[in-house]
Amino acid sequence: MVGRIDFYDDPHAPAPNSLVPSVNVVVTNDAGDILMIRRSDNGNWAVPGGALDLGESLPQAAVRETLEETGITCEIIGLVGTYTDPRHVILYTSNGEVRQEFSIVLAARVVSGEPTPSTESTEVRWVPRNQVEALPMDRSMALRINHYLSGTGLPYIG
Repeated sequence: MVGRIDFYDDPHAPAPNSLVPSVNVVVTNDAGDILMIRRSDNGNWAVPGGALDLGESLPQAAVRETLEETGITCEIIGLVGTYTDPRHVILYTSNGEVRQEFSIVLAARVVSGEPTPSTESTEVRWVPRNQVEALPMDRSMALRINHYLSGTGLPYIG
């Protein structure tokens, strides 16, 4: 099994050897609940997302990753922010890749589908907004969700 270990501002973190453009997606339903997954690689809760494939746009990657990880088809409706903090690195234990954070977070609304786990998610569910921040998650994911929930309408640039 692939393991993922997030490091933030840790002097003992491995040096990054990769920078991969990725996307995360905050998907909401008509009730305002947020689509959350329990990641299979570290057990933390997160919004869906992943790396862009060659030949695909950011919105295409967002819709594809959401469908692959959750069974939900979504429509992109906005930008939450950019997350490129070099103090955040992610170690993938299966191959020794150490990525420097590079994620663009988009907002979306559900179009169709039912929450369905995948190889990347052991659990998928709609979580009421006021309960999301209580779920165990990495600090970077909590930051992204907090920026979405703050509702300023301005994207976070960082």
